[in-house]
Amino acid sequence: MVSPQSANPQNASPQSIGSGTAEYDPRTDPKRKAKSNDPGWKYGFWPEIGNRDLVECILCGTQVKSGIKRLKEHLVGGYGDAVKCEKTTTEIAAEMEAALVKGRRRRALNLDDDDDGVQMVEVVPSENQVQGHPSSGTTVQHPSSGTASKRKQSALKFSTLPPRPKEKKSVITMLRKKTEEVVEERHSNNGPAQSSVEGRIRTKEERDEVNMHVANFFYESRIPLNTINARSFEIMCEAIGQYGPGYKPPSYHEVRVPLLRKAVEQTNKLKEKHEAAWKQYGCTLMSDGWTDRRGRHLINFLVNSPEGTFFLESVDASSKVHDAPMLADLLQQRIDLIGRDKVVQVVTDNGANYKAACKLLMERIPTLFWTPCAAHCLDLMLEDIGKMKVFSKPIARARQVTTFIYRHGRLLDAMREKTGGRDLVRPGVTRFATAFLTLRSLHTHRDALKFLFLMESFMLHVVQKE
Repeated sequence: MVSPQSANPQNASPQSIGSGTAEYDPRTDPKRKAKSNDPGWKYGFWPEIGNRDLVECILCGTQVKSGIKRLKEHLVGGYGDAVKCEKTTTEIAAEMEAALVKGRRRRALNLDDDDDGVQMVEVVPSENQVQGHPSSGTTVQHPSSGTASKRKQSALKFSTLPPRPKEKKSVITMLRKKTEEVVEERHSNNGPAQSSVEGRIRTKEERDEVNMHVANFFYESRIPLNTINARSFEIMCEAIGQYGPGYKPPSYHEVRVPLLRKAVEQTNKLKEKHEAAWKQYGCTLMSDGWTDRRGRHLINFLVNSPEGTFFLESVDASSKVHDAPMLADLLQQRIDLIGRDKVVQVVTDNGANYKAACKLLMERIPTLFWTPCAAHCLDLMLEDIGKMKVFSKPIARARQVTTFIYRHGRLLDAMREKTGGRDLVRPGVTRFATAFLTLRSLHTHRDALKFLFLMESFMLHVVQKE
C-alpha cells in the first residue's frame, strides 16, 4: 500500500523518487530554479535548495558561488577569475553575454533573482480612493503567506504614469565605439584596443572560414589585392561585425542612387570642414596634368591645408592650347572659387608653360607664391642625369636586354624562375625613375641572368636559330 506522502510527487523526497519508476533529475526540478526570466536558469540549478548562492552548471557540473550572474560569467569566460565552461558553445556564450549586458541596466528595487514574495505597491489617483485606503492614495498588496521574508524589497508600479517609450538604441549600441574610432585606435601608437568577449570566444577555425569568404570575394570580382590595405575596407568589416548576424547587403539600386547621393552629401560636409581650415590657416592650390587611356588631357585641382588634401575638381583641357594665358586663367578661376584671401601658394609642374603662367598669375595676385612640384623637379633631374654619357650607354643596353627577354615567352618564364618570380622592369612613379630602378634590378639579379644565358636550352635555341 502506497502512503499519501509518497503518492504526491510534490511531497516526495528525492530519495523516494529516485527509488521509483521515474528517476529524479534535480536539473529539471522547478523548485531548484528561480521563478525568473533570466536565460541563465536554462543552464543552472540549485544543488542545495536552501542555499541560493550556490548554482551548478548543467553542462559541465561545475558549482559556482554568488548566484546566477556568476554562472553566466562562467558560461561566457573572460570575467576575472571565472573559469570558462568547457562544454559551452558560441551561441550560448553570446546569449549569456547579451544577458550580462542587459543586466547592467537600471533595475527595479528588487534584490532577488526570483519574483516570488515581492510586495507590490500600486499608486492610484486620489479620486479613485475608496474607504479604508490610506490617505496617501496607495494600496499595499501583501503576499499570500503571512510569514513572507522581511528582506524582500518593494517593487513600485506606477499606474498613473504613461509607459516609458522603448529605447531606439540598445545599451550595447550606445556604449559601443564608432567603427572609425575602433579602427583609428587599432592603428594608433598605443596599440590595438582590448579585444571584446565575442572575439575571445571565437575559434581559429571560425575566423579562417570568414577569411576564406572574404578572399573568394576578391578573387571572383577580380579586385586588386592591395585594396584590402585600404582603411575604408577595414572600417566596413568592423561595421558589419558590430551589426551582427543577419546583415543584408545593399542592392544595386541602393548603391547606385540613394547611397551615392548620401556619399555626395557626406563629401560636401567634409568640404565644409576643409573650408574652415582654409579660412583659418590658408591653403595651397595644386594642379596635376595627365592623359587618360582615351587620350584626353585632364588637369586635376587639389587644395592642401593642415586639415589635409581635398580633391577640388578635374578639367578636360583636350581642346585647348596649353599656353601661359590659358593656364593662368584656369588657375585664377579656381583661386576665385576658393577665395583669394585663402590661397597662399600655387604648386604646378616645372614646365616652361606653367612657369610663364604662374609668373603672369603672381602679377595679377601679388599675395600669391608659386612653387614648382618637387616630384617633377626630381624627374627632370633624373632625365638630365640619364643624358650623361656615363649613364646613357648602360641605360640603352639595359633597355635592349629587358626588351629581348620580355618579347620571348619561354625566356621570360625561365628568367622569372631563376629570379624567384621577380621582374626586371621596376615601374616607378615617373618614366625616368623607371630606368634607374631597372638598372638596380639588373644589378641585383646579375648572377641569375648570367646563369640564364648560359643554360643549355638557351644555347641550343640560339644554334637552331642560326
